[in-house]
Amino acid sequence: MKFGLIPVNIGLSSVNQLISLAQAAEATGFESVWTFEHVIVPVDYHSKYPYDKSGKMPAEPETPFIDPLISLAAVAASTKTLRLGTGVNILSQSNPLYLAKQAASLDFVSNGRFMLGVGIGWLKEEFDALGVPFERRGARFDDYLVAMKKVWSGEVVEHDSDFISWQGFKSFPLPVQTPHLPVVIGGGKGKIYQRIARHGDGWFAVAEDHAHLATGLNELRRVCDAENRDFSEIEITMMWDGRGGRDTAKSLAELGVHRVLAPLTALGSNPLEGMQKFAAEIM
Repeated sequence: MKFGLIPVNIGLSSVNQLISLAQAAEATGFESVWTFEHVIVPVDYHSKYPYDKSGKMPAEPETPFIDPLISLAAVAASTKTLRLGTGVNILSQSNPLYLAKQAASLDFVSNGRFMLGVGIGWLKEEFDALGVPFERRGARFDDYLVAMKKVWSGEVVEHDSDFISWQGFKSFPLPVQTPHLPVVIGGGKGKIYQRIARHGDGWFAVAEDHAHLATGLNELRRVCDAENRDFSEIEITMMWDGRGGRDTAKSLAELGVHRVLAPLTALGSNPLEGMQKFAAEIM
């Protein structure tokens, strides 16, 4: 099993914190570091945050959300082997051509260490601020992934859809990883399994407990079979706070989880000491 940290781009007061955290993670034996994304945090919002019963995300409007790709570029420049992941960027509200370019560039400057985690998004107020329709965001997400892979192919890009009209161009550099950098799709509802089977290299799983996770993995296997997709090609990543220790880590691995991400908030008031403890007791 692989072990990572999440998120390394929130609540920081200096770039030195980010770099020190990443370098310590690499030295301690963590495989990867991951980010969260929100361009804004509204002072008030009616959208319901899907991962907490309160319906509100655990972040005040003043919380620093350092841009994920810029954060990971700084990490890439200050580490050698640490893999870099977005967990997840909100693809449906992004410009897909810019994101394809930025993702390929980050894979290039990190020498093939980047994993692009993407999701559909839930915060309508953020879409509104960016001038992107909240409606049909699922269809837009699917179309963007197909189009972005064309940008990473090195071939002449031709893509005409309800959302994009691209003709007659190329974009270099290409990702170092082939045939393209890994695309990790996050979520736990709706058409998530079809999207992973059709477009994803990994699943950023959202599960309340082992039973919920097992149900999701079984459904993903079923959909992969229906889509003629090899389930074994899909890497499973999920957040885990370390409760239950090695026994829980082993049970997650037995279920089929390839990577667990330790939330920094679960490592205590001193993340560097928390990392060492997590490594000694679990990794």
